[in-house]
Amino acid sequence: MEQTVIDAVTLGGSKEAMDLSIMGLFWRAHWVVKAVMVVLLVASVWSWAIILDKVWRLKRLHRDAVRFEDAFWSGGSLDDLYERMGQLPQDPMAAVFSSAMREWRRASTKGSIGQGLAEALRDRIDRVMQITLGREMERLERYMTFLASVGSTAPFVGLFGTVWGIMNSFQAIAVTKQTSLAVVAPGIAEALLATALGLVAAIPAVIGYNKISSELGRYGGRMEAFAGEFSAILSRQMEEGSE
Repeated sequence: MEQTVIDAVTLGGSKEAMDLSIMGLFWRAHWVVKAVMVVLLVASVWSWAIILDKVWRLKRLHRDAVRFEDAFWSGGSLDDLYERMGQLPQDPMAAVFSSAMREWRRASTKGSIGQGLAEALRDRIDRVMQITLGREMERLERYMTFLASVGSTAPFVGLFGTVWGIMNSFQAIAVTKQTSLAVVAPGIAEALLATALGLVAAIPAVIGYNKISSELGRYGGRMEAFAGEFSAILSRQMEEGSE
């Protein structure tokens, strides 16, 4: 059984019990160290919330992308697929498709597309798809900066708490004029706890950021490939219509 209470603390002939549990260390800590611990705990909880949300959302997006690609490559009419997707599709890949189809249908309603107009329409469709793709990826990458910031700064915030705790230990030694473990231990324990909380916040944030960034890169590449393929399909249809 782990001993978290030191009983043999003698200061001026009196015997005191010192609680070295996590909560005991927190309540005994200086207010600056307490503030550091609270900030690190909040950052850790928020990081986990972001990581779990991103992982769940990326799994859903990959599943929706497979469903959309199956419908797109099934050989059915693109107009029928566009009507089923609606004006505001929730899937980013479907949003890229819908943005291109809106431009295509807007141009098609004006009659036949000549060679000169086809080139301008092709550029406009590519530009619209890239804008939509960028907007959707920006939405997916929301809060990623927070994960990167926690991963890079949390250890230093914990180190600040460590330094402050050691300073308190030295001040306690100077005031009591004693160098016993009973005087030094509380400040050192507070310092180590602040360091541990900094690592607890930083390690999952770094791992989550790297994993999610990799998945976002793969999903972005998947949408880029679809946009290129769809642009080629529309380009062929424009060439056939202008003949």
